[in-house]
Amino acid sequence: MQFRNGVFIITEDRHCPLYNVGEEIYVDGGLMRLPGIKSTCLILAQDIIHLVSEDVAYEHYLQGTKKKSQFECSGCSGRICFEFKQEKEFTTVPMKLLVAAQRKEQSKNFSQFAGLLRGIQIFQPLNDDDLLDLVTLLQIEKCPWGFPILQKGDVGNHLYIILSGRVEVMDEAGVTLAEMGKGDVFGEMSLLSGETVTTTIMAMEPTELATLSKKNFHHMQVQFPALQGFFYKLLVSRITTINKQRAEELSSGMVGEFTEIPPIELLQMINSNQKTGSLKIKAGKHKGQLLFNEGELVYAIFDGKDDQEAFFAVLALKKGRFNFVQGLSHQEMRHKVIGGFMGMLMEGMKRLDDQET
Repeated sequence: MQFRNGVFIITEDRHCPLYNVGEEIYVDGGLMRLPGIKSTCLILAQDIIHLVSEDVAYEHYLQGTKKKSQFECSGCSGRICFEFKQEKEFTTVPMKLLVAAQRKEQSKNFSQFAGLLRGIQIFQPLNDDDLLDLVTLLQIEKCPWGFPILQKGDVGNHLYIILSGRVEVMDEAGVTLAEMGKGDVFGEMSLLSGETVTTTIMAMEPTELATLSKKNFHHMQVQFPALQGFFYKLLVSRITTINKQRAEELSSGMVGEFTEIPPIELLQMINSNQKTGSLKIKAGKHKGQLLFNEGELVYAIFDGKDDQEAFFAVLALKKGRFNFVQGLSHQEMRHKVIGGFMGMLMEGMKRLDDQET
C-alpha cells in the first residue's frame, strides 16, 4: 500500500480529550507522528491512514482559487477538524540551508528551555528526553508589571510556572497574602480540584511564565507519574495552609455549604487539625455521616456506600450542606481507622481528575 506524505494542522477542537488547535500531524515515508507526548488516538490514526492512502484531494479549486480541504475525525467523546498544511519546497541550495538553519535554531531554543526547566525543583525527576518532550506542550507568556495573571472567580484553565520575575497573591481587599518567584507554580489547585480561582495573582515586576493548558496538564500527569505525585502533594500542602486559618471555626462545631468550603478542603481541615467528631452530610436526597477520631476516618456511610467508597463519593460532591459536631460516643470511639487518610485523599483526587478527563 502506498502512502502519500503530508502535514496536517488541527483547526478546530470540539471537546477532543487529546489534541488542541494548532497542533500538527506528520506523515512521512509511511510513518505517522502525532502531537507531542500525547497518547495515540486510534480513531484519528485510522482516519489519517485512509486519507493518505486513498485518492482524496488535500486541496481543491474553487472559483479558480486553490482552497484547503477541511477534514473531520470520526469522533469519540469529542471531535477535531484539520486541514492540509502546505510545506514549501525549496529548490535552491541557499534556501535549503536557510530552512535547515532555522530548524537548528528552533531545536537549540527547545534545548535551552529544557535546560531552564532543569533548574526548577519539580522537573528534576525528569531526564533530558522527557524535558524536551515536555517543552513541546508549554507556551511562554511575558507579563508587564501590574498585569493581573489570574483573578478571583476565574475558571482555572492553565498551570503557571514562573521562569523569571515575581508575582503577588492578593485577597479581595488588595492585601498581599504571599509572593512567589522563579520556580514557583500556581494554578494547580483549580486544575486538580475543579474549583474556581480563590485569589488574585498579579505581576509585581516584568515576569516570564511557562503555561500549560488544562488538557496538556492531564497528559503530563499521565506521561510523568512523578510529577503527578508532586502536584497532588502540593495541592494538599496548600489546602493545609488554608485550613489552618479556619481551624478555630471547628472548635465549637461548624455548619456550612460545600459551595463555600469544598469537601477536599473540609476533610483535610478536620484531619490536619486532628479533630474528633461527626460530620453529617446532606446533598439533595442523599445523606451520610463520616466519623473522625483525632483526624483519622473511622466510619463512613453515604448514598448506599460505606468506608472508602463513601469517602470518595463525598469528595466528589459539588453541592450540599454539612454539619460537624465535636466529640464521639464511647461506642463510636471503638471504630477502627479505615485507612491512611492522606493516601485516601490523594486516591480520591486522582479519581476526580480521571473523571474530568
